[in-house]
Amino acid sequence: MASTTTKLNVNSRGAEGSRAARRLRRSGRVPGVLYGGKGESQGFDADARELRLALAGSGAVLDLSIDGGKATPVVLKEAQRDPVRGQTVHVDLLRVRLDEAIHAVVPLELTGVDDAPGVKQGGVLEQITRELNVEALPTAIPESIVHAVGEMEIGETILLSAVTAPDGVTLLDPLEDTVLATLSPPKLQAETAEEIEAETELVGEEAAQGEAAGADSEGSSGEE
Repeated sequence: MASTTTKLNVNSRGAEGSRAARRLRRSGRVPGVLYGGKGESQGFDADARELRLALAGSGAVLDLSIDGGKATPVVLKEAQRDPVRGQTVHVDLLRVRLDEAIHAVVPLELTGVDDAPGVKQGGVLEQITRELNVEALPTAIPESIVHAVGEMEIGETILLSAVTAPDGVTLLDPLEDTVLATLSPPKLQAETAEEIEAETELVGEEAAQGEAAGADSEGSSGEE
């Protein structure tokens, strides 16, 4: 579960444009915006390493202090990352009240994949849904929701209705329409069988054509 013990100290900044933002990033800082609640939107910049450590727990509640002021509980709303390096280049933080539920997106973790009978038989387990929409108090938002798939057989499909949400957490996605994972028959074996069958038919056709050609040749020799 998330907690309110993660501290993050940042500096205030104005709307200085993209050039100033690039200078900040080169100096090891990440620009961001704080909004929501009863306060006005506020630009800030944070030390890149401290921000990375603070956000290490998905869904974590942060005690954000701007310019050394009174800490405010916030959660990560969105993080923009460099498509090549994967580094965070901008963050949006949202003010929250610890006694009011909020909506959040948390990762879905499937466990026991290698133990599933269908996987041991060569089946292919595909995770369809990787994130779930939930509602909970900020301090009750889990870092992830875990579901065991160690008993899946070939041909089975797991829906969200099979998941038990942690205490205090409400699943917002449609329970009967959200597919979490499927376990399909071995694709490679099926393709190989089809290829062997096709090659067998081709060889049979070539052999039949060869026999027919041989018979025609013998018939021509006999006539001479």
